Amino acid sequence: MFKYDLILASSSPYRKQQLAKLGRRFTTQSPDIDESRLHGETPSALVERLSYEKALAIQKSHPESIIIGSDQVAYIKEEETNRGLSAINVLTKPQSVINAIHQLSACSGKSVRFVTGLCCISPKHAPQIISEHVDVKFRQLSQREIENYINIEQPLDCAGSFKAEGLGITLFDKVESTDPNTLIGLPLIALNKMLINIGYNILLAQ
Repeated sequence: MFKYDLILASSSPYRKQQLAKLGRRFTTQSPDIDESRLHGETPSALVERLSYEKALAIQKSHPESIIIGSDQVAYIKEEETNRGLSAINVLTKPQSVINAIHQLSACSGKSVRFVTGLCCISPKHAPQIISEHVDVKFRQLSQREIENYINIEQPLDCAGSFKAEGLGITLFDKVESTDPNTLIGLPLIALNKMLINIGYNILLAQ
């Protein structure tokens, strides 16, 4: 049996559902950190830094555990091309119907890049930190489609204003990714590799 506890440094129910797919017992704990973006910070640098800081915050009180941290941002790819990285307007959790309508209207017919950071900290190994991206091409959406979708699924706590694991899939033309779990917020393929690197093979653990 692997002797270290596994802790997910997140309060996200979506990441919790993703990690549960691996079939291992774990606990969750919400890290208390400042998630503000630094001036000129690229999306990849942002999510990698925040993933590490989340994991580190939990490790301070659980030094003998394996800590998993993750963070995600999304932005319309055209803004990266035309305005430069420092000017990217990151899509956030809308928190209101009006904001969700605004975000999905802005995404309609465009490609949106979701960048997800992942960090794994363990007692006897150096921190492992990566970021992965998923490109989502949105359909041309009518105002009625947008409003009906938001009314049905209420994605107000989701970055980009949709739930890819639910009805949000109907908003897309295509999704390009090396791991579909990355879009939901936890790159499980990369995480599995990180766990193997520290001697925790999911298929061999008892």
